Amino acid sequence: MFRLLLTTTIAALPMAAAAQEITVAAANVAPYLDPGRDHSNVGSQFYYNSFDTLIDRDHSKLEPEWVPGLAESWEIVEPTMMELKLREGVTFHNGEEMNADDVVFSLNRMFQATFPPYVVRSKDRLNNFDRAEKVDDYTVRIYTKRPEPLWETLVSIQQIAIIPEDYTKGLTGDPAVAEDSDYEAFSLAPVGTGPYRIATFQPGEQIVWERFDDFWGEPAPLERVTVTQVAETASRVTALKTGEADIITNIAPDQLSLIESDPNLKAEGAATALFHVMIMNENHPKLKDPRIRRAMSLAIDREALNQALWQGKAIVPSTHTMKEMGELHQPDLTTFEYDPEEAKALLEEAGYDGFEITYDTAATYYTNALLAAQAIMEMWAAVGINGKVNVGDEWTGGSPDMMARNWSNPMYFADPFGSFGVMWAPDGPSEGEGRFNTDESYAEKWDRFRFSTDIEARKEAYREVMEVIKMDPPVLPLYRPYESWAMKQSVNWAPMPGHIPYVLDFRAGSISLSEE
Repeated sequence: MFRLLLTTTIAALPMAAAAQEITVAAANVAPYLDPGRDHSNVGSQFYYNSFDTLIDRDHSKLEPEWVPGLAESWEIVEPTMMELKLREGVTFHNGEEMNADDVVFSLNRMFQATFPPYVVRSKDRLNNFDRAEKVDDYTVRIYTKRPEPLWETLVSIQQIAIIPEDYTKGLTGDPAVAEDSDYEAFSLAPVGTGPYRIATFQPGEQIVWERFDDFWGEPAPLERVTVTQVAETASRVTALKTGEADIITNIAPDQLSLIESDPNLKAEGAATALFHVMIMNENHPKLKDPRIRRAMSLAIDREALNQALWQGKAIVPSTHTMKEMGELHQPDLTTFEYDPEEAKALLEEAGYDGFEITYDTAATYYTNALLAAQAIMEMWAAVGINGKVNVGDEWTGGSPDMMARNWSNPMYFADPFGSFGVMWAPDGPSEGEGRFNTDESYAEKWDRFRFSTDIEARKEAYREVMEVIKMDPPVLPLYRPYESWAMKQSVNWAPMPGHIPYVLDFRAGSISLSEE
């Protein structure tokens, strides 16, 4: 069935290569495509080719260097107001011309969100933004509630990519009103301004991009890209070896020998700007004592996991930080440690009586997740914790019965707010789902971190936040996984360091095909 699906999809690969077409076998394909509502690892792969933001960045560089996107220029006129001059002559994939009305509509659907999925995204990263207003057809102003220290960073995030107003409102119901049903319909028939239009979308199965000839920027280098879900790693490797795929995603280090032994193939990899994490439910009746959660954390030898699962190529952090965070990177902090003797002592102090602690995981969503869970059970057992792995595809992070589980915490944008903060800020998703608690003291520390304009003040406040997390932990970053993408020798592509994790960037300058 798998071979039939891929064969049907791509027909004759040699002809496809000559026509500047590629096929990607991906571990997962998104169930919907809407840059505003999505922040998943799976979804993040698919937006950059088809959608543009007002401000972009040079993704070939680790340090942020802001470049014009759909705005040709911008100016912070006041601490709470930015004015942007829009690019003229931009066409949406449905043929409509973009203007300030589309921009204001796109921004305010997030800043003043009423559609429940947008409300969540607005709350966790755009809560300081008040509104966007039209000045003229090609000038808009954005207003914040408080002075914003991260202007360009936040105006460049995926969630406020620009979409067409009239098209979206006209999808269902009253064409003069944006209704929830319009946004639901948009997620299955998305339209943007990027170099590739989404020609076909089968939720959870396949996406087909085609070059958009009216793109405002440098033309797309490929005529057509087909991304098909192939869940099993072995099947993806087979598809690459047999010529049914040109690129495959999510290859763990122990699979790389299968690629490197084949002279027709190659791999590109990196420690991804994302943490695989263990989350713990502070409000589960059995885990309310922070000493038990500290013991659960201290018992895990993360470097041993790195060596066993990632051949030592992953990055094990001492605190919740990444080099991509630039001046806010603080690797000197020691928030998370391995200390099995301290774990044993804490369990004894807490009066742990051997009750079972469950650890939820999905079998294939995260690379090596099940293997990591099984290894963690052995580490817990070594200090006296009675652990059990529950395997299932259902998200349990909001369940009051969840005790611990694996998850991921990506760098949604290059700042501690864009990774840790999106999840564990006061009133953020972790608190909203009932597994994390904050108080006035934590909120005060977070506020100083979030809104200080002085770098040293932000760093000091973040140190204080991390000390709270150390003593009353809701999360343990296990590692930044080293993930690889494998491809034919004729494909010249690698993930760029300035992107959020997993982005399949096939824009001009990012990919080329050579003769086989």
